This record gives sequence, C-alpha cells and structure tokens, in this order.
Amino acid sequence: MTYPLCQKWWWIWLIVGVGTAFSIPVAFYLCRALWRKYKVKVDRKKMQKKLLHEIGGNAMLSMVYGKTRRSKNKGKTSNEVEIFTFESIAAATNNFSAANKLGEGGFGPVYKGTLSDQQEVAIKRLSKSSGQGLIEFKNEAKLMAKLQHTNLVKLLGFCIQRDERILVYEYMPNNSLDFYLYDSTRKNLLDWEKRLNIIGGIAQGLLYLHKYSRLKVIHRDLKAGNILLDDELNAKISDFGMARIFGLRVSEENTNRVVGTYGYMAPEYAVNGVVSIKTDVFSFGVLLLEILSGKKNNSCLHLDRPLNLIGYAWHLWNEGRTMELIDPTLNELNTHNEVLRCVHIGLLCVQDKATDRPTMIDIVSFLSNDTIQLPQPKQPAFFINVVVEEPELPYSRQEHHSLNDVTISSTHGR
Repeated sequence: MTYPLCQKWWWIWLIVGVGTAFSIPVAFYLCRALWRKYKVKVDRKKMQKKLLHEIGGNAMLSMVYGKTRRSKNKGKTSNEVEIFTFESIAAATNNFSAANKLGEGGFGPVYKGTLSDQQEVAIKRLSKSSGQGLIEFKNEAKLMAKLQHTNLVKLLGFCIQRDERILVYEYMPNNSLDFYLYDSTRKNLLDWEKRLNIIGGIAQGLLYLHKYSRLKVIHRDLKAGNILLDDELNAKISDFGMARIFGLRVSEENTNRVVGTYGYMAPEYAVNGVVSIKTDVFSFGVLLLEILSGKKNNSCLHLDRPLNLIGYAWHLWNEGRTMELIDPTLNELNTHNEVLRCVHIGLLCVQDKATDRPTMIDIVSFLSNDTIQLPQPKQPAFFINVVVEEPELPYSRQEHHSLNDVTISSTHGR
C-alpha cells in the first residue's frame, strides 16, 4: 500500500471517527428529547385517567379533537362531562381573544366561547399565577361532574392538556347577580317578583347541596358574584373551587384553612374555622338581605353608628322600621307582608349562634308557605367599626371570583 493511499484511508477513518463521536451525543440527545416528549404525553394521559377516576364513572373517556364530539352512546346521561383538547378550546375562544374575555377572578380569566356545534359556553382558564390552583380545579371538576340541579351552573367538560387547566360551563347570558344588584341603573330590572324568584332559586340550590345531592356539600363562598342568571333571570349557584364535601353523617368539621369572602362568613367559621351547613345558611342570610336592600353587607349604612347591613337591618327591625331597609327601586310594593317575612327569614339566618339558625329545608318551607309561624330572631352576628372598601369589579363578565378572598384568623368585636 502506497503512502498516499494510507493517508487517504487515515483521513476516511478520522472523518468516520469524528462523525461517530459527534453523532452519538446528537442521537442520545434526540432520543432523550423523544423520550421526554413521550413521557410527558404518557404522564398527561395518566393524569387525565386519574382525574376521570376521581370525578367518577360518568365522565366521558372520549377525547375531542378539533371540534366538539358528542358521545355515540345513546344512553349518555345529562351529567356526563367531556374532555376537550386545548386546540378545540382555543378555536372556541378565537385563541382567547380579548374581545371574548368576560372577566377575571381568583381562578383566572373567563372567556365566552362558541363550540363547533354553535353551543355557547363559558370557559374558565386557570391562571399560571393563580392563588387557587390545581387543588381548587380538581375540587370544582369533581364536584360539578357529580352535582346536577336546575339551580346549579352546569359543567360541560374540562381540559388538562399541556399545562392548561380549563373548565367549560354552560353560558349564562345575564351575567351574575351583582351585575344588577349593586348598580343604580341595572337594579331597576330586578322587580320584586324577580328578586323573590332568585331568592327561592338560591335556597333550592343550597337545599340540594346540603340534603339531596349524592354528596353533602358546603359551598363556603356564597355571594352575589357567584350567583349566575340565565336568560330568564333564574339563579344558578357557581364557583365550587372552595366547596367542602362532608360525610353524610357528619354535621360539622374544623378546618385550618378559612376561605371565602369577608362579610359573608359565619362568625364560628371566620374565628374558629368551624364549618357546617349553618355556614352556608349564614351566607344565604347575608345575600337575602342584600337582595332586599340592594346594598352590600360591607357598607356602612347608619349615620350615627358604623353598622354594616346586618346591624342596620337588626336596628330597623327592633325599631319597627323594617321597610326602610328595602331597595327604594321597589317603591311600588303591594306585598309588604311578604317583604317583611323575607327580612325576618334573613335575620333568622344570620343569628350569632349556629344552633339558632334554621336549616335550608326550614328556609324553603318558610319561603313557600306563609302560614308557618316564624320564631323571633335573636341577636345577629354583625360587625361594627369595620368598613371594607371593596375594589370596583368589572361587570362585563360571565363569572368571577372575589378579588378579596381572604384568610381570617381574628376579627373585630361583634
């Protein structure tokens, strides 16, 4: 073999060696990248299956690729939910267009969307910086897949693709109750009959949660912002991210995590973390007084004393001037006895001691049967020397969460 030929082979082997040396790490990197991609896909599917298992057997196992695909099973029940792909959600919201944004709260932004079958939906997208997060997302998905009632907002499905956590709900065209209740012009749309119907709807929804659903559920964040209104202004309770599931034989529990909105919390819950069905009853009483008065509980309504709405209602009740509490837009009321009865029920709900408060089954009976004699209310739990200025909330939205969700370890005197 001549020297030039040996040199030629030497260069060939050098190139092969160098090429091999470079190709091995490249191949290793590509394989590792493919493995990571595959692992992410497998982990996502495992998470989906785990979540589906946690939600329950009625959840649909079909994936929706690019468009909404209904189950081919003719026996599908109304409480089945779908798993949507991120692509189908993005298409429904025009890639989460600002024009489709309905509002934003603790969970994250809420968008109006239109599915491929032209069904309008409300889409809650968990914010990456959300103070709530995966626990609340799973809690709400699990609960709403199992809860079905005409006065609860209906969960249609969810998306857990990529890092997204998205809930898809039926769309409520008339926003939330606070959209009307606290606005000087919009509240005129809520006449007495509509308000009474909303009160009754909220009561029926809570009664279902406490007594007749497959789970015993305490909402823990009942307020005007979490009451949605359909096209006929029927009330639907929403936002179950902070709800608590009770055993059917359990009456109350202690929790180290106090969540909710200031002004709606029962005193035993705000101070000691004791949660029970009477926690929701207190919140319902506050909401009932707000619906009747058109005022927020955290407002100061007395010129001489810094009383909130509960304290002001109690003050007027004791002086026989209860009608002064009522929203002036209801100035042509011909049903004073009905109104006074509702205030009476509200004061029974906000009594200081939980054992004195009625249950939701009592409240529904009180509202539907005016021949039932009501007991006299005792001292309510109202707060003085406390005025909380709540931030202005955007009204052009479908659903929102409190911007002042708080954890309370101590409160001012009652």
